[in-house]
Parts: sequence; C-alpha cells; structure tokens
Amino acid sequence: MLKGLTTAALAATMLAGTALSALAAGHVEYNIRATANSNENDEDYDGLVVFKNFVEQASNGRIAVEMFIGTQLCSNGAECLQGVGDGNIDIYISTSGGVSGIFPFVQVLDLPYLMADDRVAEAALTNGTFFMDKMKEMTLEMSGDTIRLMTVGNTGGWRNFANTKRRVASPSDMEGLKIRTVVADLPQELVKALGAAPTPIPWPELFTSFQTGVVEGSKNGITDIMGMKFPDAGLQYVTLDGHAYMGALWFMNNENFKAMPADLQRVVVDGFYQLQQATFASPKRKSIQAYQDFTAGGGDLYVPTPDEKAAFKEAAAPVYDWFKSNVDGGEAIFDALNASVAEAEAAIDAARAADLN
Repeated sequence: MLKGLTTAALAATMLAGTALSALAAGHVEYNIRATANSNENDEDYDGLVVFKNFVEQASNGRIAVEMFIGTQLCSNGAECLQGVGDGNIDIYISTSGGVSGIFPFVQVLDLPYLMADDRVAEAALTNGTFFMDKMKEMTLEMSGDTIRLMTVGNTGGWRNFANTKRRVASPSDMEGLKIRTVVADLPQELVKALGAAPTPIPWPELFTSFQTGVVEGSKNGITDIMGMKFPDAGLQYVTLDGHAYMGALWFMNNENFKAMPADLQRVVVDGFYQLQQATFASPKRKSIQAYQDFTAGGGDLYVPTPDEKAAFKEAAAPVYDWFKSNVDGGEAIFDALNASVAEAEAAIDAARAADLN
C-alpha cells in the first residue's frame, strides 16, 4: 500500500470504493501527489475526489493519487507552484489571485463582466478553445516548460460584492466602502474604479476584519460567505452582480506528466475533464442552501436590473485598458478570452434557438 496517505486521502479512497479494486488489481507505476490549500467542504476537494477515483480506476491501478488537503505540502501560491516546478508536487489548484505573481496573465479571469453566465463561462473554458490553448501555451512558456495548465474549473460560483453597510444597486453605492481584496493589482484596480477603497487582507483574517471594521466588504461567492460564517461578523448585504467567474486553475508538473506513456497521459487528461465537470456542478448545488441560509438569517440579497448591471460594467471599463497596458501578455490573453466568449455566445444562441423552434 502507499505510504504517507493523509486522513483526507484515506477518506477519499473510501468514498471512491471502485478505485480500491482497481488498485488491488494493478501494480502502481506512477504516484501523483495533488494538493489543494482548502478544506473538504470546498469544490476543489470534490474535484480531486472525482479525479482520484477516475484516474485510479481507468488506469487499472497503474496510477495512484495521493490527496493533500490544506497546507501539508505548501502554504501559498508561490510556494506551491515552486513545488510543482521542482517536481515535488504533481498537481496544485489555485485561484488567479493566488498565482498572479508568477503568471500575471491569469488575472484575465478576474476582469469584470466579460462572461455573462455559467453556460458562457463553461463553454469558453473548455479545453480546446482559443482562450484555453493560449493560456496553456503562455503557462508553459513563462514557466520554462516546467508547469502545465491542465484545466480551469470553478471554486465557489461567481464573485459578487458583499458588505456590512448597505445595499449596493449602483456604482455610486460603492463609494467609500473598504473592500477586501487579495494583494494582486487587478482586483484593487477594479475596486478603485468603482469608487471604493481596496484593502488587502489575508483570507484567515477576514472574519475578524469585518467585526472590527477594518474592512466593510468583499468580493466573494455565496458558498464562501456562508462557509466562513461572514454574516455572523456583520456581512448582511450581497449584490448578485456576478462580476467575475471564480476560476480554479489546475496545474501539473510537465516533466512528470510527459514521463507517462501515452495511454496514461490520456487517462490523466480525461481525469481532469471529469474533475472540471464536477467543479462546474458543485457550486450550483451548494449555493442553493447557501442563499436560503443567508436570507433566512436576515441577509439582504439584491439582483441588479440589466440597466444597473450595465452601469457597473461601464464604471469598470478602465480596468480593461489597465490590464492590457500593465500585464505582461495582457492584450493577447484579453483578446483570446473575448474571442472564445463571442464564439461560445454564438453557439449557445444557435442551440437555444434550435431548442425553442
């Protein structure tokens, strides 16, 4: 049996009972160490359980997947990506903000109001689109061929503005609010464009920061808001503007991937497709109860009208120019995403028309 399995990995193995028979039937030739700096309630964990089960079974036990949930192998994006580049970690998942210091172009996923809904986002982020091909090419190039971008899933639905002070129905309502951001430049530029004050705060300190008034708002999905019990700290207003899709970037050590024979590479690639689909679905289900719990606790949930959402997009427009001018590769990746979004929207419109005919 494999050594060093964590409690989370053992639990995942028990959940994935079919994978146990596959391991018993085959001889382990490749061991994949995968880490997510999250917890077992997160979409990242759901995705890894699906990936582990599929890969171990489809490889007939030739591949074993060890899951390390939390900070057992590394504690932040820079450290974890260094581990992937060195080959000490095979797979790592991060939001764009977590790895923007190394791959600044991935902040394109944080640009506001470029993708209208789940259907558009999921189509644009499917492997094989012009955008995803460009993202993979740029990741390999910028890492010196050491790190591959395998897929982009979801981790928490959509980013929405939430705060402790008042309902936000227009950009003017954002004026003066202290909004928590990550250290990355783009989220701070967006908050400033809307008239609020960006305030970088580490995620573990956010609950206390709401309580003490160090920050008055954030940019989060509802599952994160409820999972972290932010309403207990005073967060009572959520505006469903859906300004950014909470993309989850899944990276893998390139050398370790290419060391596998072609048939097992295919298994891993197909495993990431299964993982992606699981993370696309997970927030949709979890958000139902999260929204119910938020409103049941007295939370104010506001859906902007189309005109109000257009006003937010117009106010945020300077961020696009900032991104293209200040981020290495920004214009190329911005154009690639817009091209894939336009293609996705056309295909969706055609499919919808056929369904309605």
